[in-house]
Amino acid sequence: QVQLVESGGGLVQAGGSLRLSCAASGRTYNVYAMGWFRQAPGTEREFVAAISGSGGSTSYADSVKGRFTISRGNAKNPVFLQMNSLRPEDSAVYYCATERRPYGDYPYEFHYWGQGTQVTVSS
Repeated sequence: QVQLVESGGGLVQAGGSLRLSCAASGRTYNVYAMGWFRQAPGTEREFVAAISGSGGSTSYADSVKGRFTISRGNAKNPVFLQMNSLRPEDSAVYYCATERRPYGDYPYEFHYWGQGTQVTVSS
C-alpha cells in the first residue's frame, strides 16, 4: 500500500527558507516520478515541481523557478523540496505525490497523494 507523509512545513517570515520532506512506503520509489503540489484556501491544487524516477529531469512552476529545488532522496524519503526566498503567496498546504506508472514519462500521472503539510509565510 502506497503511503506518503509530508513534513517540514511551518511558519516562516518572507525571505526565509523551509525544506519539505516526504516519507514514503509501499513501493520502490526510485522508478517513479514524484512531485510537489500546493493548495491555498479557495484555490485549486496547483503544480509546484516534479522530478523523474532517476532524478535526471526536473520541472517547476514558473512562480517558483529559481527559488525552489526538488531533489531525490533515499528509499524512505524519496523526495525533498527546498524552498528559499519564500513569499506570502507561497502560503498553502503542500502535498507530495507519486506517479502511477513505473518509469513513467512526462506528462506524469500523479495518482497517490499525501495528507499535506501547511506552509505559512508572513510578510
